[in-house]
Amino acid sequence: MTVSVELCSLPELDDRITVVRAGDEVDAMFVRTERLNVLIDTLGTPELCRMALDLLGEEVRARPLVVVNSHMDWDHFWGNAAIAGKALVVAHAAARERLSDPSSLQVLKDKTREDSRFRNVELIGPDITFSDSTVLHGGDLTLELIHTPGHTPDHIAVWIPEIRVCLAVDAVEYPIPEVWGRNARDLRLICSSLKRIRDLDAEFVIPAHGRTLSPSTVNDNLLYFKALAGCVENLSEAQLANPELGKSTGLRLQDFVAIPADMAQHVVEFYEKCHETNLGATVQARIEGLNFA
Repeated sequence: MTVSVELCSLPELDDRITVVRAGDEVDAMFVRTERLNVLIDTLGTPELCRMALDLLGEEVRARPLVVVNSHMDWDHFWGNAAIAGKALVVAHAAARERLSDPSSLQVLKDKTREDSRFRNVELIGPDITFSDSTVLHGGDLTLELIHTPGHTPDHIAVWIPEIRVCLAVDAVEYPIPEVWGRNARDLRLICSSLKRIRDLDAEFVIPAHGRTLSPSTVNDNLLYFKALAGCVENLSEAQLANPELGKSTGLRLQDFVAIPADMAQHVVEFYEKCHETNLGATVQARIEGLNFA
């Protein structure tokens, strides 16, 4: 699989923000401030990250570079080897816990078997970690790194209050985000994170997938989880135990969100799997008598 990198300057956005787009795989973000350059995520391979740095050119070398790893999903941090020793990497403390888990190395082994482009990936963790939130002071812009768990335990979003922009990464997603696990705790966390982002009252909310800037995506995600809880609420115990529940009319992905006609089939299938996980978490919350949406 060949993935190319391009820089996208969106006319609606402040010109200090550049979208670093790796094909249909993921969007990273580059933010220029008076004192710092900040790269939020390093893409899926060192080669892709180097392509991005080359495209950014002298701009990236004009000020000290700080890299933020939003979370330890492969498409967001496997490019870290390209900036190792050249920039400080900041992430949530839970990122190191995820990185030390044997499953992280297993994912790399599995993906390398599937695609040789991952052969040069090294699992390189952050230099600096924090707990709930921390701040990068750029002079003209402030980047608040906010812990937004639920999609993953280590997930962080970036809030830039001076221009009312939230770089939501995977905490918000079009058409739907995915909860970390099929359990009530992670469902509560992702809904709380969505509400935290909603309450920022951002002018623009930019996820890493879906190519949208609209803050309405946050409310759409919350309404999706609320609708899911509403449909599950009145199911019988036998229905709740049905392993094929997500294929039942009224509980399929397309029953909750509109699927764009031009969305590739493999992408549709990906979000159907996300929906299955979300449904599983909602069922578990229903069994425990909880409702977080």
